[in-house]
Amino acid sequence: MNLFSLPTDTWNSSLRRRELLSLSAGLGLSFVLPGMSSRAADKRGHERATSLITLWMHGGPSQLETWDPHPGTAIGGPTQAIDTTIPGTQIAALLPLMAEQLQHVSVIRSLVSKEGDHERGTYFVKTGYRPDPTVRHPAIGALIPHELKGSSLEIPAYVSLGGGQWPGRGGYLGDEYDAFRIFEPGQGLHNMRPRVGDRRQDNRIEGLSMLSNSFRKGRGQLADRTMHQRTVEQALTMMNSDQLKAFEIEDEPEPTRQRYGDTRFGRGCLVARRLIETGVRSVEVTLSGFDSHANNFEAHQSRAAELDPAFAALIDDLRQRDLYDSTIVLCIGEFGRTPRINPLDGRDHWPSGFSAVVGGGGLRSGVVIGETDPTGENKDPADPVKIQDLYATILSQLSIDPDKELMTPIGRPLYLCEGTPLPQLMQT
Repeated sequence: MNLFSLPTDTWNSSLRRRELLSLSAGLGLSFVLPGMSSRAADKRGHERATSLITLWMHGGPSQLETWDPHPGTAIGGPTQAIDTTIPGTQIAALLPLMAEQLQHVSVIRSLVSKEGDHERGTYFVKTGYRPDPTVRHPAIGALIPHELKGSSLEIPAYVSLGGGQWPGRGGYLGDEYDAFRIFEPGQGLHNMRPRVGDRRQDNRIEGLSMLSNSFRKGRGQLADRTMHQRTVEQALTMMNSDQLKAFEIEDEPEPTRQRYGDTRFGRGCLVARRLIETGVRSVEVTLSGFDSHANNFEAHQSRAAELDPAFAALIDDLRQRDLYDSTIVLCIGEFGRTPRINPLDGRDHWPSGFSAVVGGGGLRSGVVIGETDPTGENKDPADPVKIQDLYATILSQLSIDPDKELMTPIGRPLYLCEGTPLPQLMQT
């Protein structure tokens, strides 16, 4: 649903429509955030996770070039492995900084899915549900602000940084829970400041209000469905909020920015930390370029050069700022890559036995779950983990009941998640 369903030619040009439309079109989510930052929550004695950062590896990263290498085997290719701070556990040598941080996270090497197409796989991994033509499920990133409601945050509840083809959506929760998208994180937001003085701005807003009220006469329900007035109010609140500074990184020390890396993904991870520090519940940061049907090893070397410093800096920064125990960090993609190396020196789609890294939020760290066959002959991994079980674990750690039922607009009850929490990751 288009948040502004009124034809633009009905707007008076003096109402600064370009700025309001440009801003409001992106405000497809509710501002239902907690009334305190993660630090404030810690000071009040709340010992539960309050936020989620998802590092989305768009395109399907190879488990063999990241978290589950098998060097010296027929399937391993040229990728080498290095020791980590989890005794007996190695990861790809392309990730030396994360090797030093690995004791603070856990590695799942046996995720399984039945979706090997990019769009369907993305839908499944972001929602925990396979695509269904009768219902559009919300992403886990949308469920969190929906379930952990508050009222004081003046910037969006669910933020997507760095682009990506299929950002998280609100699904049956409504378009107001769609991710607020920022394609170039760390470079501020456009159309956030009026281009005229206060008096002219007030006159324009008053004119817009008159137009809106005129439209509402006899069309109350239709006007409510457009979410026009609500979106304009949220946009104006956001434009005047000091919390917009969370999207900027100019005041960060230069050494900090260098640690994350001067890349779109690095800046996105730094902005994610700032958003979490401000009180945002759910942030998604996308790193694209993993669809390596050809030149797989070169592609992963390039992607790892961005992933490794940013991921390691994010973990370290959250820990140093007392935010890690209240923030879950998940690094995942839509599937993995085949053990077999194809004639183009690439790997193809592989939804069986791929990897993810998860940590923080009070989850157990230093755990390695699952094992894939180093020969590549056995498709099924040992100790397989369903996406639904991973998300049930995250929701439970966020004090959200995965068995809670919500009613869709057509009257169909659905669980938040159909999985069971993983005991290996839950603190006893």
